[in-house]
Amino acid sequence: MVLNMRWQATACRDMASPFYGRLLDHVADDLLAGGPSADVLAGHEDDPGPSALALRLMGAVHRLVLDRRAPELATFYPSVGGTADARGSWAAFREVLVKQCAEIRPLLDTPPQTNEVGRAACLIGGLLHVTARWPGPLRLCEIGASAGLNLRADQFRLEPDGVGPAGSPVVLVDAWQGRRPPVDRPLQVVERRGCDVAPLDPCTTDGRLRLTSYVWPDQHARLERLRGALDLAARVPATVVRASARDFLRDLQLAPGTTTVVWHSITWQYLDLAERADVEARLRDLGEQAGPDARLAHLAMEPRRRTPGSDREVLVVLRIWPGGEERVLGTASAHGVPTTWE
Repeated sequence: MVLNMRWQATACRDMASPFYGRLLDHVADDLLAGGPSADVLAGHEDDPGPSALALRLMGAVHRLVLDRRAPELATFYPSVGGTADARGSWAAFREVLVKQCAEIRPLLDTPPQTNEVGRAACLIGGLLHVTARWPGPLRLCEIGASAGLNLRADQFRLEPDGVGPAGSPVVLVDAWQGRRPPVDRPLQVVERRGCDVAPLDPCTTDGRLRLTSYVWPDQHARLERLRGALDLAARVPATVVRASARDFLRDLQLAPGTTTVVWHSITWQYLDLAERADVEARLRDLGEQAGPDARLAHLAMEPRRRTPGSDREVLVVLRIWPGGEERVLGTASAHGVPTTWE
């Protein structure tokens, strides 16, 4: 667990959250000393790295802050108007671990529900590539959709590229670098459907609270994107069913006159090897059924290696059927912004 906390601390600093970076260093030190962090995390000693235990812990505590159940700690959290000071906040953070251990522990049992809106930068660009190949209606199907915020991605605005509706409550600024996707055809999304093993309703207080708790509190742009997406979710319907990726795709069929786009982002790590194999097999089966009037695209934003010996990158990869052609479209940060197109 200590190594997990150290790794996530470094990742947070690298992704512009010094506040979480420093707090997670304190958690790691506290674990080594047998402090209250060890009591809170007891039973999770063997959790694998991809399960994101560190982010589950930070999200659980952030939820208490957002829910006004940790007022002394809240003074250090910018998400509720506080001033980020990881060094000064540690005493208050540690006190929350001591006094609210029983409230935190149940919140560690589910994966992070980040539903990062910035990842729509990859999705929008990928959909534009699909539409350039096959103009016409798109069925957007997302596995690991959480609350389905990115199922509304075509309603987001990208500036200064001028993509998406003007006046959208979600504006992704300087989200694209490199060679831009083709933007001469509008996106026409006619179906928005996703799955998640523990879906959230973005139109409820509890759903909004849980989603916000997983945004790092010193990252103002991410918080603003999320708030805009929650506003949009109340106006643009989308369906997210409670199902595994395997079961969701098993029931999915292609539709005449449309391109079905199966999309996922930072989801693969939460599927075991057997489910990954089943997802790949089902996509191949659907691909064999694809034809000129009923197409299939698989669009993914996931950490992977281009070759067996290369470094791991967050790659945006598109596969299309008929044909099964696969292409790396670009790279992204873990939060999607910026996306660099190739």
